[in-house]
Amino acid sequence: MVDGTANVSGSNGEGRSDRLRIRAAWMYFIEQMTQNEIAEVLGVGRVTVVRMLAEARARNEVRIAIESELGEIVSLERALERTFGLQQALVAPLSTPESDPIPAIAARTGAFVSETMRSGMRVGVGWGRTLFSSLPFIGAHTLSDFKVISLLGGVGVARQINPAEFAWRFAQAFQGDGYLIPTPAVVDSVETKQALVERCGLQELFRMADTLDAVLVSIGGIASATTFYRGGFLTEAEREALVARGAVGDLLFHFFDRNGDLVGHPINRLVMSVEVDRLRKTPIRILTSGGQEKTEALLGAMNLIAPTVLITDEHSARRMLDAQAPT
Repeated sequence: MVDGTANVSGSNGEGRSDRLRIRAAWMYFIEQMTQNEIAEVLGVGRVTVVRMLAEARARNEVRIAIESELGEIVSLERALERTFGLQQALVAPLSTPESDPIPAIAARTGAFVSETMRSGMRVGVGWGRTLFSSLPFIGAHTLSDFKVISLLGGVGVARQINPAEFAWRFAQAFQGDGYLIPTPAVVDSVETKQALVERCGLQELFRMADTLDAVLVSIGGIASATTFYRGGFLTEAEREALVARGAVGDLLFHFFDRNGDLVGHPINRLVMSVEVDRLRKTPIRILTSGGQEKTEALLGAMNLIAPTVLITDEHSARRMLDAQAPT
């Protein structure tokens, strides 16, 4: 290292061990963290950190100046982790702020999920374009005693991108069992919801949410009708009423404001999905989302679901960090 600077470089197709090595090198050479501090952040032993740093040098991944795109991406990831208290942030490169971020985020999501899922896990999943688009990037392999629980109703909707379809295909990728909520996403009254839960055998499905090992969810924006009409469940009048009450987005059709609080609208009592408070107790909470119209929703979700892992694109990451910067 010379003059307090270093170049930490790597390929965009790196595996988990490569990513850990590059992150360790970044923390050591750029952030001037001690080996013990790095070990604590990454959840590995100090000896492992020493080995990774030595390997980074041997691979010529540590140079004099910060030049590579990966260095900038890692910087964004670390800034997100510090700012929002995340265990890990994954940032996907994106050519321009106007580009559709979903393919890039979906690729990152699929790769991360492939490495993270383990036999014996119970995983609750949401839905949306980002999650559905991640399916081709998941490395299918067999996991024993693997259970996938859909966190939202909507099986009656005959559309490609719906809660049931994603949950089922996600379970298939790992040869696991899928559990669906056999109801509409939104019902007409609190009485109907109560009857479905209590009289149609849904109690056990909802109880499974209390013993999840991980949740994988995305969020919906509300600023435009295009993003809001996912599945065609709600009307424009309902969207406008939610916006008037301060809603910036939804998580499993729970509509929340910029502070992460649920807004005062009847829809939040009529949705057939697992309550957010129960999901917050899950050890691994993966939130994957991005886009120009979702900045406020992402910021609210940081408080609402308190994700342990955030997967987004580089421009969404910068917007989130800019919005949180002191004025």
